[in-house]
Amino acid sequence: MLLRKYERGSGFCNEGGSVKPFTHGMEEAGFVMGCRVWGFIVGMECAGGIKMRVGFDNQKYLKMQSEHIRERVGKFDNKLYLEFGGKLFDDFHASRVLPGFAPDSKLKLLLELKDQAELVIVISAADIEKNKIRSDIGITYDKDVLRLIDMFRGLGLYVGSVVVTQYAGQRAADDFRDRLQELGVRVYRHYRIDGYPNNIPLILSEEGYGRNDYIETARPLVVITAPGPGSGKMATCLSQLYHEHKRGIHAGYAKFETFPIWNLPLHHPVNRAYEAATADLNDVNMIDPFHLEAYGETTVNYNRDIEIFPVLQTIFTAIFGESPYKSPTDMGVNMAGNCICDDVACQEASNQEIIRRYYQGLLNLVQGHGKNEEVFKLELLMNQSGLTTANRKVVPAANALAKRTEMPAAAMELPDGTIVTGKTTKLLGASAAVLLNALKTLAGIPDEIDLISPSALEPIQRLKIEYLGGKNPRLHTDEVLIALSISAKDDENARRALKQLPKLSGCQVHTTVILSSVDTTSFKRLGVLLTCEARYENKSLYH
Repeated sequence: MLLRKYERGSGFCNEGGSVKPFTHGMEEAGFVMGCRVWGFIVGMECAGGIKMRVGFDNQKYLKMQSEHIRERVGKFDNKLYLEFGGKLFDDFHASRVLPGFAPDSKLKLLLELKDQAELVIVISAADIEKNKIRSDIGITYDKDVLRLIDMFRGLGLYVGSVVVTQYAGQRAADDFRDRLQELGVRVYRHYRIDGYPNNIPLILSEEGYGRNDYIETARPLVVITAPGPGSGKMATCLSQLYHEHKRGIHAGYAKFETFPIWNLPLHHPVNRAYEAATADLNDVNMIDPFHLEAYGETTVNYNRDIEIFPVLQTIFTAIFGESPYKSPTDMGVNMAGNCICDDVACQEASNQEIIRRYYQGLLNLVQGHGKNEEVFKLELLMNQSGLTTANRKVVPAANALAKRTEMPAAAMELPDGTIVTGKTTKLLGASAAVLLNALKTLAGIPDEIDLISPSALEPIQRLKIEYLGGKNPRLHTDEVLIALSISAKDDENARRALKQLPKLSGCQVHTTVILSSVDTTSFKRLGVLLTCEARYENKSLYH
């Protein structure tokens, strides 16, 4: 293990932070630095360093998953309604807890099945009416429907239609339907049903599912997706089964949900990380009692699917005469658990995700977006997993520097395990300092070399304060990167540092105060996994 300790500057003027190289149990055999695509490590050999661990075989997953879905389609009258849970694009949660899982794996899977598949996008009229926002990308659900259609079509996937669910005459839903139809998109309406999902006699009648528009589909695999949870995907599938049965077609239903992974232990870190990710929904992983009774096998599902299964069985039996499934696990088609190639790597990655979710829960609470119950659940998951915030190595490093300097500080863990810190200075915020320090370390630039001259930064400060009316003279991460880019035109060291930016994707960062939206956005665009202490730098009421 490397024990040398270096003092590291902020990238210029030798201000702000230190470096502590360490191996953290990784093999010191021929440096393999993580080359990242969409924010996940795929593993690429580079000169000098430490091997990054991959825990998931993505190619095996794509092959096995597509074969399994085709097999399920064949079990019915060549017509399967497949409810897609989670995100089709940018599934970064899966890539974080299953290192090697590509965030666009579901999309690649659909591309392998594109000749058989069509997509139906579902959106709730209630979500349209209240302008519900997809928090990860900051746009409303109705706009996300348009985005998804464009992205699917751009990749050669067939989008058959859009379904507006839980419709009850909402004006906003009517306006959205009119807009889609003007754009040439077919739109169907599904109505609210009193007593849903327990009033089965009403549901399975002409006043229930029978009142819904029948969705015209042309291909054997119909993928039902949505901008977010609670949109009505399952109800849309069941409504179609009702209508198909009336037309003499024995269509099937299946569910594609990556988490929890049914053939991992109940308390496996990957499954616990799913509970952490859905703490706001209060999802709980459970042993599937129906599967255990039917087959004597222990599998994992979550509370909502287990609670609704008796209702689904009744609906299936009423439509088909018997239920095709004996358990919620039977309904699923997920093969991810069979493609884990390094369980230890996945456990470690999942434990880190639980800690990140805990910090996000605290942040949501301080910013007025969360609830105490969510934080309590995350604390329970931390305790059950034997984790503390110290298990996230950048946390004690950042907090120690902040205590020593009595100013905000930041720490970043680089791909080889090196911890780089950054402190607050007159010219830089801690996040900008740690970013420059990281680039300097990755480029192998000596500490005494200045990447950016103070004379290049002072005009930016003057612009912020004197002309734009700002109060904080310190530079944010985006401003430092702009200055670095300008310097790179004439300076070789700045050019070398700038070329290291792709290597930051997937790196861990912790700051001792809540960052500005500008810094948060910059780190997100770089693919950095950020946490922060849930406190502001100052005591203002408005932030």
